[in-house]
Amino acid sequence: MAENLLAMLLWLGELTLASWVLSYGAENLSKKYGAKFVGRTLLSVATTLPEIAIVVYAAAGGFYGTAIGAGLGSNLLMMTLGLAVMLLVATTRLSKSPLKGIDVSTFKLDKIFLIATAAISAVLFIDGYSFIDGVIFSGLFGAYLFMALAEMRQERKKEKIANDHAIDGRKLVEAKKESGPSKGQMLKAVLAFAAGTAGIFFGAGPFIHSLQGYSIEVGVSVIVLAVIISPIAGEMPEKISMILLARKGAAGASIAVANVLGSKILNNTLLLAVAVFGVAYHGGINAIIEASEILQYQIILVTVVTMAAVAMMFKKLIGVKIGIVLTTMYAVSLVIQFLLPQDLTLH
Repeated sequence: MAENLLAMLLWLGELTLASWVLSYGAENLSKKYGAKFVGRTLLSVATTLPEIAIVVYAAAGGFYGTAIGAGLGSNLLMMTLGLAVMLLVATTRLSKSPLKGIDVSTFKLDKIFLIATAAISAVLFIDGYSFIDGVIFSGLFGAYLFMALAEMRQERKKEKIANDHAIDGRKLVEAKKESGPSKGQMLKAVLAFAAGTAGIFFGAGPFIHSLQGYSIEVGVSVIVLAVIISPIAGEMPEKISMILLARKGAAGASIAVANVLGSKILNNTLLLAVAVFGVAYHGGINAIIEASEILQYQIILVTVVTMAAVAMMFKKLIGVKIGIVLTTMYAVSLVIQFLLPQDLTLH
């Protein structure tokens, strides 16, 4: 018992350090590429790597349901409790620069895309996921990246036009160049981002295993382990990075929001594609992830919760009150999870 506990604490410390380095790199990269683009793409992919690794491992071992369940549990947790924690940190004295609320009005693309991918993934699961569905998920992921890149370029173009039309445009542009990140700072940011990503990737697996081992040793039920502890453990890197960013004020909170929305879109597209292709590699191109009863209930629950959470974000500012509602939604979803038929092997 002591061995698992010590390992859990050590790996949690490693994840915290790696997440701090990752958040430092993301914050500085955002100065050049924009908070939304960095949060919704680079940071989302980095913090989703452990989940992708788990999905690949599960699919290769023939645990097809586990491969899908990993993404469902992640979306349920982060779209409720994850967002609530971020709001609490960003709008209270836990932040270095507390905000009255987080401006989410600029994330229209992400919100629409998240609702669309949640609905599409639920509909496609009616008859199970096949290889063709994997191709569709890959296409959706590619479309999201393309739209994110196009939006970033459009924003930078508008910013340039605004600067050119400023009363003292030349001095404004020169001042911006002087205050922008230097090549040395950008290299440092890239290296920090890469180091943080590597640290999270290598530390997430041992942390999850040690936490699960300790939970079993102290007598935590299998249901609690599957429904609560495993999703929290799998999302630990993203939660730590999100909290560290939320503490840094408006710019950090913006990256954190983009990370949450972007990573959940990744779960509905890239993660599902990886799961389907992993199953095809393991069982052949005609292999299907069957729509079992428990997974059907799970995907309905997660889709409803996701859409309800995103609906509350279709306003300019979100704050502590929304966080309280999201926390309540998480608690209710846990009760529903315990009432659903249990098939914890999820083969």
